Amino acid sequence: MTDKPSVIRETDDEARGLARRLLRSARYVALAVIDPQTHFPSVSRVLLGTDTDGAAVILVSALSAHTRALEADQRVSLLAGEPGKGDPLAHPRLTVQCLAEPVERGSPAHDRLRSRFIARHPKAKLYIDFPDFRFFRLLPQSASLNGGFGRAYLLPGEDFRIMPEPTGNFSGRELELLQDLVSTKPELAQQIAIGRCGQKPGKWAFCGLDRAGIDLIAGDLLVRYDFGHHIGSQAELYSVLANTAYPIP
Repeated sequence: MTDKPSVIRETDDEARGLARRLLRSARYVALAVIDPQTHFPSVSRVLLGTDTDGAAVILVSALSAHTRALEADQRVSLLAGEPGKGDPLAHPRLTVQCLAEPVERGSPAHDRLRSRFIARHPKAKLYIDFPDFRFFRLLPQSASLNGGFGRAYLLPGEDFRIMPEPTGNFSGRELELLQDLVSTKPELAQQIAIGRCGQKPGKWAFCGLDRAGIDLIAGDLLVRYDFGHHIGSQAELYSVLANTAYPIP
């Protein structure tokens, strides 16, 4: 009797890149928690943000059922990936199992996440400072990627982690560097969105930055451009972006 071939492919750099883009370009995800009263899985939809170390971020109200569930059990799963035309199962999607970490209001982490979340979800400014709203960082532990029919992969949480740059030339300065890009090189966002991310012309702007890539937004559209390696300085960032972008006719 012969063993059946595994449906799980060996995870390669292409699969890792797709998984990271699916997570970091998602505006919202399906969030699964364990209901503390019934112990059944409970699924809801939440807006998604990201942190500079690769963690996913959610902003939730203390009045919601999923917040109470997170307080009782930090285990959570999320599903990212948008279906397109035709069969929805033919399009890539990513399930990530995470541990939820609450963020204390008024902490440096809270201030950082607040700025990043508003840049990604401008309408959240209307309620982000309500006293019952709080952030949770979702730390990836493992993931399952379905890149389409016959393209299934398993990934460890480490594949989503972005290590800090030790000299301080970049890590901790992401917001400062992003604001400088927005004010001095706004045209690069349009060039990268169209030329590298395959998007149509629009009011594209930079909305997020970390060592591994940059996020771009135009209305309800959000895309991620990965650098292919971890950036270590502002000079390297500008060099990468200049070589990435090209003039729009």
